Amino acid sequence: MGKPGLSRRGFLKTGVLAGVSVFVAPLGSRAFAALFEEKILTPVQWDAKNGDAKFRIDGIAKVTGAKVFARDIRASDMPHWPQKQSHALILRATLADRIYAGFDLSALEAAGLAPDRVITSDDLARDQLAFPAFYGDDMLLPAGKTPAYLGQAVAILIYYDFARFRFAKDKLQFREDLIRYGAITGPLERDPYAAFRFVRVGGKTPFDDDTFSSLKNAPLFPHMMKKRAPVWADANEHGKLDEQGAFHAQQIALALDKPSEDWLVVERAYRTQSSDTAALEPDNANCWYDAATQSLHMVIPTQGPTELMQSVIEMMAKSRFAVKKLFLHPCYTVGYGSKDHYSMPFHGLVAAIYGGGRPVRIANDRFEQFQSSLKRHAFDMRYRMAVERKTGLIQAFKGDFEANGGGRCNFSPSVAMVGATAAQSIYYIPQSDLTALATASRAVDAGSARGYGTLQSMAATEMMMDDIAQQLDIDPIELRLRNVFRTGMKNTQGAIPAGVMRAEEVLRKAQAHPLWKERAKRKAAYEAAHPGKRHGIGFACTQKDFGTGAESAFAKVEFTADGRIALSHSGTEIGTGSSTSQALAVAKWLGKPAAEVHMSITDWADLPVVSSGDPYVMSQAEQDRLSANPRWSPALASPASATNSAYYYTHATREAARVVFRQGLWPAAMAIWGQGIGGGQAASFVVRIEDARWVDGKLSANGMEALPFAQLAKKAHELGLVTGATVHTFNRWQWSEAQFDLGGNVERLPIDGLSLRHGAGKGKNTPNGYTVLDRKKVFIAPVQRNNAAVTYYSALGTLVELAIDEASGKVALLSHHSIFECGNQISPALVSGQVQGGIAMGIGHALHEYLPLYEDGPGNGTWNFNRYHLPLAADVAVWTQTSEALPPLTETDPPKGIAEVVMIPVVGAIVNAIAHAIGHRFTDLPVTPQNIQEVLA
Repeated sequence: MGKPGLSRRGFLKTGVLAGVSVFVAPLGSRAFAALFEEKILTPVQWDAKNGDAKFRIDGIAKVTGAKVFARDIRASDMPHWPQKQSHALILRATLADRIYAGFDLSALEAAGLAPDRVITSDDLARDQLAFPAFYGDDMLLPAGKTPAYLGQAVAILIYYDFARFRFAKDKLQFREDLIRYGAITGPLERDPYAAFRFVRVGGKTPFDDDTFSSLKNAPLFPHMMKKRAPVWADANEHGKLDEQGAFHAQQIALALDKPSEDWLVVERAYRTQSSDTAALEPDNANCWYDAATQSLHMVIPTQGPTELMQSVIEMMAKSRFAVKKLFLHPCYTVGYGSKDHYSMPFHGLVAAIYGGGRPVRIANDRFEQFQSSLKRHAFDMRYRMAVERKTGLIQAFKGDFEANGGGRCNFSPSVAMVGATAAQSIYYIPQSDLTALATASRAVDAGSARGYGTLQSMAATEMMMDDIAQQLDIDPIELRLRNVFRTGMKNTQGAIPAGVMRAEEVLRKAQAHPLWKERAKRKAAYEAAHPGKRHGIGFACTQKDFGTGAESAFAKVEFTADGRIALSHSGTEIGTGSSTSQALAVAKWLGKPAAEVHMSITDWADLPVVSSGDPYVMSQAEQDRLSANPRWSPALASPASATNSAYYYTHATREAARVVFRQGLWPAAMAIWGQGIGGGQAASFVVRIEDARWVDGKLSANGMEALPFAQLAKKAHELGLVTGATVHTFNRWQWSEAQFDLGGNVERLPIDGLSLRHGAGKGKNTPNGYTVLDRKKVFIAPVQRNNAAVTYYSALGTLVELAIDEASGKVALLSHHSIFECGNQISPALVSGQVQGGIAMGIGHALHEYLPLYEDGPGNGTWNFNRYHLPLAADVAVWTQTSEALPPLTETDPPKGIAEVVMIPVVGAIVNAIAHAIGHRFTDLPVTPQNIQEVLA
């Protein structure tokens, strides 16, 4: 065993954070090439004619089963670790209405299977080890307390050998006498995690100034919680901002209570279920603490390595265990929100601390995964919507959204908030009052599952639109067209979304589709040909925001003298193909994709950006003060979440590539074209950079000789031009911009940090030869843009054709067709995969997936896929599904994120199709065969 060096078999990057030296080596990077790279990565084989990869970087490894995940790694795979692997399991409380009184390991002791080390809350309290602040209290529950939630961890058992661990785990699983309990207390009662309110009263037209809105004035927050409910400000038209907002909310309520005769007011309650994120890689961690060198080593699957690194340092800084070096190995994983701010890394860390100098691995089996993994929030929603009878135009909307966050807060406040602000979907609503409440309960804690609250709220909106259409006797798509959100209109927060709104185009395509035009004819024909079956066709259309309002990223693009392009990025590959898409993204400026791609990079010594404060709550004065530092940004690097790869990650990648092109390749081309007597071939033409075009990997402009990339790269290196650029970006629903001195010219770029590497050895400010450029001036979006909540949208509509068996109530999807818009697709094949996978998830949410919240739910440790129905190929009409993308408006349209929106409209479309089939509108999800049988009976 030796210390890791900084060689190809050593660590990729080093840096220092809060006094701790941080070493980062994503498995599959150059750091572990000899072990993993051949199993994982295949350089992009580019189909230049189609502008897409022939297959994704990790594609061959995926289909052959050779892809390496964190779960696959053992101590023996790590060349600098002790080679003997220890194993651990977590004991969890299965009741949450009585005092926890310890655990009983006598069955293990009698069998000679006593653990080598038992970790309890006493150890953590003595050694001052606790969760980072985000995760709340009681990393291990102390005896004498009532568990906050079902499945709460109470102890960790460590075994130094696998055989004894395996036998012990089998002996303990499902034992009701393992955990001891005392007096019954009833479940803990706790105040909600958070509450928000968004009130908007528009002007005379959708394009006039708002009378009141969150963006113009302020969102509303409760003054206090009373009896577990928010207390809002008193209504006062001319009072403080929150009092004005309460007044306008009161007026909306009064109008709905006593509507005009011209109004139809529809009131409904909708409920959606708790469900599992069901990532195919269960949660795991493999960690080693070397007390002699005060080094902590972690092999972790994570969606946000930068955030994980910071949380680990925060946690260890408060403990009595010194950590001078942190070695983090973020791995390829599968996320969908399940590995975004989840607790397993910190339980793995604790196991390593008490592991006696041995690497310790914790890896959930499927029962444990159901018992402890982050869940999708169950929503209770109350809708009141007023529509003008003659026109079908929406007049007012009041929505109350309650998200069950379970036992730990996690992202519940923002999930509830996003669900509420997304509820308007593709419709313009002139008056709205939306409240969001994130509640605490004894359920397993819920997190940032795919859809992030919008799956719940927009599906409900789509059910209500069909409900209203039936009552008004209007074609459902026609009703949607009358109310569709158009470019320049304001959302329910008062913000004008970015770019062109294209939901109307989606609606018109759906309206003209044979499934919709012939639905009455198809229904009659199918039911005549299939006695005992009911046929239905339904539609839904939604638009989903992408991003968080504090998106940030690093990207580095560089090329060697022989023309090999390398990309490094702070973004994480979580199975969506982002590593492939980012490799392709550089081709816009460099004519071909990157040959090397390194994701999950957490240290950026080439561009030392600093961050402080909270970008969501800081004051404008604080932002102005901090931004005086030319190296400061409101945030460092975002995790892989919020459908942020296609737009936000790509922006950073392409801005780095753009700088490399303009400052390196273009002047190299001009130098080559200008060679010879009298200015060479360039002397006869006016050659401008805007005329530059890549054709078959060669650069030309205005009739100049087409130059291969390798020739340009060699020339750029010879002349000492820019051969690499590292950028940092930040977006608060608007890109930060900054002025930089580039070659004697001050240019304003949509980035807030920049460093350059030059050929011929020029510029040596960093070990890799990069020179950091301090910005001259920065333009960061004002903090008030936080009130907008969202401004970037992608739209998608889905038509569903289904049949229902009258005897069994079983729903069979016959076909479905989706229409979407996502700008210029980086990789159409990857987009297609996202669409198909997302729709399958939506089908599961609508018809199959369900977890009871409490005692009979997953927290009791008895749930697995034998009880939980994930949709299979037979459930999703795999051979009869189709989709189409709206063509981009121009070749310069940016790519838009669609990973989440694709799963939402199919939910409403299925419920609407069921109503078309049997004449009953369900408001609770999932719709099961038993539900349908009860209606048909």
